[in-house]
Amino acid sequence: MSEIEIMLPDGSKQAVPPGTRPIDIAQSISPRLADAAIVAKVNGELYDLTRPLEANAAVQILTPKDPESLEVYRHSTAHLLAAAVLELYPETKLGIGPPIENGFYYDFDRAVPFTPEDLEKIEKKMWEIQSRHLPYERVYTPKNEGLKKYADAWMKCELITERAGDVFSEYTLGPHFIDFCRGPHIPDTSKIKAFRLLSIAGAYWKGSERNKQLQRIYGTAFFSKKDLDDYLNRLEDAKRRDHRKLGKELELFTVNESVGAGLPLWLPKGATIRRVLEEYILQRERAAGYEHVYTPDLAKVDLYERSGHWEHYHDSMFPPMDLETERMVLRPMNCPHHILVYESKRHSYRDLPVRIAELGNMYRYERSGALSGLSRVRRMTLNDAHIFCTPDQIKEEFASVMKLVEQAYRDLGIKQYRYRLSLHDKADKEKYVDNDAMWELGERVLREALDSLGLPYFEAPGEAAFYGPKLDVQFADVMGHEETYSTIQVDFHLPNQFGLIYVGADGKEHRPVIIHRAIISTMERMVSYLIELYAGAFPVWLAPVQASVLPITDRQSEYARNVKRKLDEAGIRAALDDRNEKVNLKIREAQLQKIPYMLVVGDREQQNGEVAVRHRKHGDQGAKPVAAVIAEIRGLIDSKAVAE
Repeated sequence: MSEIEIMLPDGSKQAVPPGTRPIDIAQSISPRLADAAIVAKVNGELYDLTRPLEANAAVQILTPKDPESLEVYRHSTAHLLAAAVLELYPETKLGIGPPIENGFYYDFDRAVPFTPEDLEKIEKKMWEIQSRHLPYERVYTPKNEGLKKYADAWMKCELITERAGDVFSEYTLGPHFIDFCRGPHIPDTSKIKAFRLLSIAGAYWKGSERNKQLQRIYGTAFFSKKDLDDYLNRLEDAKRRDHRKLGKELELFTVNESVGAGLPLWLPKGATIRRVLEEYILQRERAAGYEHVYTPDLAKVDLYERSGHWEHYHDSMFPPMDLETERMVLRPMNCPHHILVYESKRHSYRDLPVRIAELGNMYRYERSGALSGLSRVRRMTLNDAHIFCTPDQIKEEFASVMKLVEQAYRDLGIKQYRYRLSLHDKADKEKYVDNDAMWELGERVLREALDSLGLPYFEAPGEAAFYGPKLDVQFADVMGHEETYSTIQVDFHLPNQFGLIYVGADGKEHRPVIIHRAIISTMERMVSYLIELYAGAFPVWLAPVQASVLPITDRQSEYARNVKRKLDEAGIRAALDDRNEKVNLKIREAQLQKIPYMLVVGDREQQNGEVAVRHRKHGDQGAKPVAAVIAEIRGLIDSKAVAE
């Protein structure tokens, strides 16, 4: 073949000799494009810019403007990290080093633990290697030769044995570094402009606790120093807001090994926030026509076999308990219990919709490495409800749920969220119930409901529950990482599994539909989110202590107690700090505890029936009558104000 045909993204075509590289094509278009190029996309597959083209192809040159370029750039920075480690610590064995969200990591097997001082040395060595302008070169190696070459590198041998074909690709970085890798990579180290090594952690080989524990170095990389600095600033803000750190400092919750991993203990202040949140959502639900129930935290395995959870969710459940005559299991979901509540009496169409709600306890087996403070636990309390309705009531009930969701978010001050329509994967018959007609109906109903409300959403195939599609509300944290908090599911499957019925207007039996919904997620996850959202400085209505009374000397102690009593009578959560300490120390400690109001009382305030008001954000507010301060605080509580 004398020439091959290259099609560019604008539809234009070029005839070039076989062996032409994407970087050559970029150069022919524009030297500026060639200079900005990071990687190529050839027939939809990412290619090194220096990889020869041997057949007709659609070619796109990717620059820093393309998201896929950043992944390749970070992957190449991970190789730079590995090369630096080997230069400094030649005895180290290499694991894997992929790009990840917000950065990259590399796993190492080394007898001596890495230290923070080592990270500084490694980063310095990375910049030294970067300055050599070393190319990332792709080479091909027969499998049998590769296994001999990596004989002393047990992880590479294992990967080659499992993943490599008869011939596999490797990448060099200078004369002394080579790594088994599919690529692609950037052309050379001069392209790397901004990176930072962040932390060291333990990581099991292939993520299994049965395997050897390695040392993982995390880092991040960006195309510009400004982007890197912006990210590092957000990272510092995230550390400042970390609910695990603040939970300890503000005495909200604790984790004790004697209880077990993933089972936090709520301390009085944290329990107060949780109780306020629970009372809030219970009141909202009562006003919306929900009836609240209590159901057991466990049930027979038979119940979950009937519901399908045992088949589809078994790996996330705790092992059964074999009793004398029964096999019991801690529940991972509340829906089977609520279905039995519905089943406990006969219903007609006039009864529907039936809205059953509960702050239901659930138990899920999470791997120890995934557990984190309140946000990822093994025992959780879900703001759960199930609506049993007729098919023609779905849209109206769905709209009512969405109004409840948005009202709750306004009251809690939550603004950064978006809606995800989670659909099933038709090809995955193991994860999802095999009933195409049911899935098509459920997904169509959800789309129509969302469209009728005018709500923006994006679709996510493969994220549905095993028994039906759902609308997930995705919250973003400071770093932009998203988690699911609220969920609304339309379920045609479980009513069939349990043979649920209602008597219609025609006197015949019909099958209801179940809408599963959780407005504010689990108490654990929502409180963890709110801690980070407000950096511990909760709005007055949520704050565990809303006002602290601070007498200057013992002479004002009795008056201070009377002020606290009035606050208590007004339903304001107040504390009294009558320690024999300087008032400035008391103010500072109250400020560190992020108490909204500090009410200082001295001789003058006592004589005038006032308090000197300090606000945690606005500082000294001057002396005010006690009644006026109570009215001010009550107004913020009653209005659920979130702005200060």
